[in-house]
Amino acid sequence: MNECPWLQCYDAEVPHSLEYPNEDIQALVAKAAERHPERPALIFMGKTITYRQLMDLTARFAGGLKDLGLAKGDRVVLLMPNCPQFVISFLALQRLGVTAVLANPLNVERELIFKFHDSGAKGLIALDLLSQRVNKIRKEVTLDFIVYTSLADFLPFPLNLLYPVKRGLDKSMPKVVIERDASTHFFKGLLKKGRPVPAAAGSPEDLAVLIYSGGTTGVSKGIMLSQRAIVANAWQACSWVDMGLADSLLAVLPLFHGFGMSVCMNAPLSHGGTVILLPRFQAKEVVDAIVRHKPSLFAGVPTMFIAIKELPDIDSYDLKSLRGIFVGAAPLPLAVMREFESRTGAALIEGYGLTEAVTAVACNPFRGKRKPGTIGIPFPDVRWRVVDLAEGKRDMPPGEAGEIIIKCPELMSGYLNQPEKTDECLRDGWLYTGDIGVMDEEGYITLVDRKKDLVIVSGFNVFPSEVDEVLHDHPKVAEAVAVGLPHPKKGEYLKAYVVPKAGQSIEPNEIIDFCKENLSAYMVPKEVEVRSELPKSMIGKVLRRSLREEEEKKWESAGR
Repeated sequence: MNECPWLQCYDAEVPHSLEYPNEDIQALVAKAAERHPERPALIFMGKTITYRQLMDLTARFAGGLKDLGLAKGDRVVLLMPNCPQFVISFLALQRLGVTAVLANPLNVERELIFKFHDSGAKGLIALDLLSQRVNKIRKEVTLDFIVYTSLADFLPFPLNLLYPVKRGLDKSMPKVVIERDASTHFFKGLLKKGRPVPAAAGSPEDLAVLIYSGGTTGVSKGIMLSQRAIVANAWQACSWVDMGLADSLLAVLPLFHGFGMSVCMNAPLSHGGTVILLPRFQAKEVVDAIVRHKPSLFAGVPTMFIAIKELPDIDSYDLKSLRGIFVGAAPLPLAVMREFESRTGAALIEGYGLTEAVTAVACNPFRGKRKPGTIGIPFPDVRWRVVDLAEGKRDMPPGEAGEIIIKCPELMSGYLNQPEKTDECLRDGWLYTGDIGVMDEEGYITLVDRKKDLVIVSGFNVFPSEVDEVLHDHPKVAEAVAVGLPHPKKGEYLKAYVVPKAGQSIEPNEIIDFCKENLSAYMVPKEVEVRSELPKSMIGKVLRRSLREEEEKKWESAGR
């Protein structure tokens, strides 16, 4: 069995195996609050919430929710961007033994209705700016209650007073239209009336979180994550970078995503660190926040680092407070990694994960041997193998591509209401990830592509990510992605989509010529489309499937 050999490349200060607390995530945050009550837990738009305040708010909000009839085992949808209310709601639900169903605020009505029906959620906690969408959803689903909150609820003075004025003047912001009835409640009202309640007794196997897959590889699936799973993953992330009291982490990754929830919220809060919350990614706002708050840690995806390095005045910002940066969700172009490291002095540790295992399960060592371009080696207690693509049984030798499979304590319990899909990817305790990788002699894996993204051109296997890497090397390209499309004779062909750097213009032929110089002939894209932007998920991952679907619709309209 060709598993990671754990050679001396591994950081000796990080144990190969960890002792995990037999408690839920809310209890761990409560313990951190007992030890360090006056430490800052959250910073949001200039407002600081200490650990004592956070746990008081959590206990009172849990009491308010209990008064609405919530009980252990129920499910509630959270529909909010990064803000204190998200953290408080998440911890309050865990305190009650209620499953948090994490939803993307950008989801359309159809997607949200599916999640409510599939999860059986009894309630919703939502940002008031989404009220018009919620009104439409209420006609299709039955909810015991809806709790609305405003971003102004936790803004410091005088921003809390100015926010309603700004909202009224900003035509781009949706209007708040709340349909009130007996089931409608407000966050601040529940906090005011709620009496603190003790934590419900539970088991590590209790369903803590339900996250729906982004749909980038097909129909959305409800991924069931236990308390054991989310605690184990948070513990592993902290051990990897020795995260603790002295650390603050800039959280711009959405907390409703596994990466944001685990690395940016659960990990630092369970260890007494500070979370600096930003509700959305804007490159200028991120660098301003780094200069102002001087976080020691940051987590992001490749598109974020590309946008930051393209800021026209990036040289004027001091980003040296950062000591470590988690990078995930997609391969990071090496040129971008080297430039960002030179600006910050921080170690950009590229890793790998998937929501079926909460989030990251592997990463380049923080202090040990890093190999840029690889996804590193497994976290403590994570085992991985690279197996053949056909049957998934034969271990591939070093240097040969195969499917990555993993076994670890943070594996999902399964897909909600989809036992057949669960059995397809969970076999004998191993999760078949659908990702293709190559393991080297030291156990590091280079991620090649998703199994479903593999393109066969004239009989040759082509991994689009390899083409992406070359496209990003072009001096005029800011962002790029290659997509496999059907071909009437060759089976499939590649089309490249590129976004020029600011002030640059690109002709398709110059991209094709550049690829001819740097790629085998069968890997060269046959078409190039220049765009102002690429479709992305909320976390910033470029959506190949969306581009493929666009092309399919064009063919249907043309009668092809």
